[in-house]
Amino acid sequence: MAQGRDTSNCTLSTCDIKDSVYEYRPSVAANSILLALFGLSLIAHVAQGWIYRQRAYAILIFFGCLAEIIGYVGRLISWNNPFSETGFLTQICCLTLAPAFFSAAIYICIAKIVNALGTDISRISPRTYLWLFVPCDIVSLSLQGAGGGISSTRAQNNEDPKLGSDIAIAGLVFQVATLTLFMILCAEYAVRFFRSHGWSLARARAEVPLLSRRSFQLFLVMLYVATICIFIRSVYRVIELAGGWDGELIHDQTLFIILEGVMVIIAAIALNVGHPGPAMPQARISGEKTEETA
Repeated sequence: MAQGRDTSNCTLSTCDIKDSVYEYRPSVAANSILLALFGLSLIAHVAQGWIYRQRAYAILIFFGCLAEIIGYVGRLISWNNPFSETGFLTQICCLTLAPAFFSAAIYICIAKIVNALGTDISRISPRTYLWLFVPCDIVSLSLQGAGGGISSTRAQNNEDPKLGSDIAIAGLVFQVATLTLFMILCAEYAVRFFRSHGWSLARARAEVPLLSRRSFQLFLVMLYVATICIFIRSVYRVIELAGGWDGELIHDQTLFIILEGVMVIIAAIALNVGHPGPAMPQARISGEKTEETA
């Protein structure tokens, strides 16, 4: 990227692609496919939210998918004109923010899982999972949003957007730390659960019939997949943005498509496939156990 050069009036015919922020022209095919997939996932999530009455979960996923769609529209604007500030700022803000909504939906799910499988063996109550992790997600979302807004304002004023980038990085680091703590607590709960059932899966299934439900098993596997994908993506974005606008990662389109686009769409689809609705149709987040039928 050219330092100190005003590229606001540049086009592909007047400036070198190396003068653009990313130093490449975003792939129209890859970004169109991701946009379409997020659109389909959004439609499916809206339908599932309506059918299974999982409103909070559906609203969070809706905004996550919507932000991804807007972000990839920004990428397509940048394909048409890699020097477009509108395209760049749209995608950098929306694609940075979107996965935080998916994380919040996952935090809601773990609270329901603990309530369904047994609150007595959990280190913290189902509601505490929400009170702990959802505010952390809000902090992460706020930092990333503020960082994106500051970067946008400073870029439009032809000023260095580094301050905004640093704030966004802080939000991403906080998100990674929150996800790490979340995964540790989930792993500990799993250990406590199986220890309470004599380390026997057969005994656990006999004593907790919910575990025998294929829909519940699918739900757990897909929730795990979504969590890992969002974690991988968040670590990648921290490293990418920490490298600055002249770093190698920010100029590598293949890595971006794989570690940002593919990771997040896998998470979104996993949350479709393993929707909590059919897995726990009567689940509640409370101090009382849920009655589930096999």
